[in-house]
Amino acid sequence: MGALTDLIYKGANAVAGLTETAVNTAVEKHGSDTPLAFPDTAYFLPTIYAATGVKVKSLGDLEACVGVLKSLITNKDELGDALNAGLATAVGAEILQAIGYVGGAAPDDGGIGFVPDPIIRSLGVPLVTGDIPGVAVVLGSAADPKTVAYVVKDYQTKGLLTFLVGDVIDQCASEGVKMGLDYRVVPLGHSITAVTHVVTVAIRAALIFGAVQPGDLAGLLAYTKERVPAFVNAFGALDEVTVAAGAGAIALGFPVIVDSDLGDIQVPGALVSVTDHAETARTSLELRGIKVKAKNIDICMGFASAFEGEIIKKADTQAEFYSGNNHTVELVVRRELGEIEDGKITLIGPDIDGEPLVELPLATYVEVAGTKMQPDFEPVIERKIHHWFNYVEGVMHTGQRNLFRLRISRDAYAAGFRLRDLGKVIYHEIMDEFDAVADKCQITLITEPDRVRELLENEAMPRYRARDERLDAMTDESVDTFYTCTLCQSFAPSHCCVVTPERLGLCGAVSWLDAKATKELTPTGPNQPILKTGVIDERLGAYESVNTSVFEATHGAVSNVTLYSILEDPMTSCGCFECVCGIIPEAKGFFIVNREYAGGTPSGMSFGELASMTGGGVQTPGFMGHGRHFISSKKFAFAEGGALRIVWMPKELKDDVRARLDKTTKELHGIDSFTDKICDETIATELDDVLAYLESVGHPALALPEIM
Repeated sequence: MGALTDLIYKGANAVAGLTETAVNTAVEKHGSDTPLAFPDTAYFLPTIYAATGVKVKSLGDLEACVGVLKSLITNKDELGDALNAGLATAVGAEILQAIGYVGGAAPDDGGIGFVPDPIIRSLGVPLVTGDIPGVAVVLGSAADPKTVAYVVKDYQTKGLLTFLVGDVIDQCASEGVKMGLDYRVVPLGHSITAVTHVVTVAIRAALIFGAVQPGDLAGLLAYTKERVPAFVNAFGALDEVTVAAGAGAIALGFPVIVDSDLGDIQVPGALVSVTDHAETARTSLELRGIKVKAKNIDICMGFASAFEGEIIKKADTQAEFYSGNNHTVELVVRRELGEIEDGKITLIGPDIDGEPLVELPLATYVEVAGTKMQPDFEPVIERKIHHWFNYVEGVMHTGQRNLFRLRISRDAYAAGFRLRDLGKVIYHEIMDEFDAVADKCQITLITEPDRVRELLENEAMPRYRARDERLDAMTDESVDTFYTCTLCQSFAPSHCCVVTPERLGLCGAVSWLDAKATKELTPTGPNQPILKTGVIDERLGAYESVNTSVFEATHGAVSNVTLYSILEDPMTSCGCFECVCGIIPEAKGFFIVNREYAGGTPSGMSFGELASMTGGGVQTPGFMGHGRHFISSKKFAFAEGGALRIVWMPKELKDDVRARLDKTTKELHGIDSFTDKICDETIATELDDVLAYLESVGHPALALPEIM
């Protein structure tokens, strides 16, 4: 053990020396008052902030941090003390990387560098659903580029989020590994200190989702160990700085797997040698307790959620099915057991053979039978087609129903991919994900123009309209059951959504019908029924049964919640909400910000700063996380006056919700084109200018009572 601790201390001291020199040089060059910040984060320098509560805002603030860093390096021959030196290494790496951002430009280190808060929040949903089952950190320089590429591609096909640090970036690129956030293989930078950007992701997860308080180091380390499913793979020779960085990872609860023989200085469960690269992925997943459900579909291309963001350019497309040029249909229908043949996949019309670009109509007609299959589950399964097609390497899908674009790449075609393979994907996923309700499944793919048009006009459109009419008529008053959603509790243990027909989950991914279907599929799963009983206040949306269910679901963390109020016991948030709203008292209204918006708001706070006040399962009266679609709900902030209180939101969000929001305000208040009265950043962000605009357009919120 002495040899290991010696290496850790040697590396930690080296980083401490570099950090002290870099800080002194930066202060001398730029001045101690020079602002210092990573881009688009509300958490300052996250490692320092989370561990100590110190808000580093300028270069001058770093001098005290260097002193704390050096105090952690005690040079004692105990592993616990050495791990503290590892944490000091992480702090030093963070400072070194942050100095590179002085002046606002990101350092050119061959990767994306710092990962902004909105990206972490957007990753929340796939992490808690298991679409991203874990996080791999791959660093160093492999003896053979093929070995590291093999391991990274293995993680990619398993859906893991993989961060690359060091020469492995170039090695993976040389072996054709597809990289970028869209592919969930993310190069951070060539310098070993770039590993801090993974550390800050884990640390901000604790702050964003776990409501860990800054300065609570014990709580922080417990959260990362228990709830962030990450590990490190180190390739090539280990220098002392890499070993010290690895000690920091171990302190956070992330095992380190190296491909060199460490002999007797291994630490079971924490520092392990695996020299056979065919075993690297399996060992890493086992050490972190990550279980990946195998997807054995008989197709020639990769199939994993990691390919969901793949963009296929027109020049690389073999075949395209686009509703702008041809009829398109995606339809799932319920059948009786005797009406269909299980596993039958039929193609009616031509396949995608021929010179590119092949353009055809396409109907994907899916018939599902099962004793528990219900018509309400048809659209739930139908929406999943979008994800399943995108999981196929070489396939890109956007849209749904009769309005979609599907592209199949030339590479996929050359590998042998054909339309029947789409049918195989649908069949496998339905029988896997919906096995509780699907006993049989039959798929028909149609590219013959007249047959597609006939299906669209005679069956698909009438079914779409009937579903929409039913959903439009479905209100919170029309049902006797709501549902909890505790999907995010793996990251936010004190949060529970309440999903109703008029209020979907704040992540935007769980509707009332989705929750109902999930309850059928997984009876003991995250969506449990709440019988709507014990009305306390209809205006607030307060029910005794809701309070009881939330209290139980949050293990006593939350005892009272309202469904329709922002001010009184608002619903909690996990951290992966699509939007956050707050109050502008001077305008007697609300502003709403979506996580994609990086600009200023009338409140003076960014999305990240606002979101930091509402996530992690805490209730903050006057602020609330929610989904995009809730904005146009008749129940949005109903207790405070509803949608008429919305006075500001970013233009992109305003344009996205315009049609639905205008429809709601027309039906409820008789106002035409209400959305035009809402201010956005192209008009004004300063409060006085916002108020002037609201006055000029006669915004109805100004005539409402004060928000109390």
